[in-house]
Amino acid sequence: MRVNVSDVMTRTVVSVSGDTPCKDVAEALITHGISAVPVLDADGRVVGVISEADLLLKEELKDRYHHEERRPASRSRPRHPLGPEEDGDRTHENTAADVMTSPAITVRPQQATAYAMRLMDGGGVKRLPVVDHEGRLVGIVSRRDLLKALIRPDADIARQIREEVLGRYAPQDVSDVVLSVEQGVVRLAGRVGRRSDARVTAHMATRVDGVLDVVDELEWDEDDTPAPQGR
Repeated sequence: MRVNVSDVMTRTVVSVSGDTPCKDVAEALITHGISAVPVLDADGRVVGVISEADLLLKEELKDRYHHEERRPASRSRPRHPLGPEEDGDRTHENTAADVMTSPAITVRPQQATAYAMRLMDGGGVKRLPVVDHEGRLVGIVSRRDLLKALIRPDADIARQIREEVLGRYAPQDVSDVVLSVEQGVVRLAGRVGRRSDARVTAHMATRVDGVLDVVDELEWDEDDTPAPQGR
């Protein structure tokens, strides 16, 4: 029922190696109109990600460092934001390995798009490298890619619910169920045998990708749900 990362990911990926000069990384981002690229080792494994923000931070710190060096000596000269030991090293970074974010947040092809969304939200990133079980790059998925799983034609949503919910997972005969989908909102009407059947059917419909809400108007012949227990 779910849409996996492999269903929406981009398989042709722009990547760089750890020894790629930062200038070349910047040119790759501009040329391909992307905001970040994965950094790979010699075996194609993802060891990090370098983004526009990483490159801009490098330039900002370098400019601030050299600006401070040109200022007259002062007793209260401010410290560099990265500390005295890191001033010289950080501002002279030249390769992807020097400025990349590592370890990279990655996702597997068989994982659900909902899981990838949570990873992006938790990590504050817009793109995730997709890796196999050995950590090798097989694709990349962006927020735009994930939106494709949400913005689905109503007809596709209705077809999937009929085939995979009503036709496979529903616990009893649901031939009298009337299904309609409008702008991602599913409406279930008609009659089923038991109240628990109605609950399960509505719940399974909410799990279909692209469903924004389920309006449950199902009726039932037998209320088989447990009665509330008194205190």
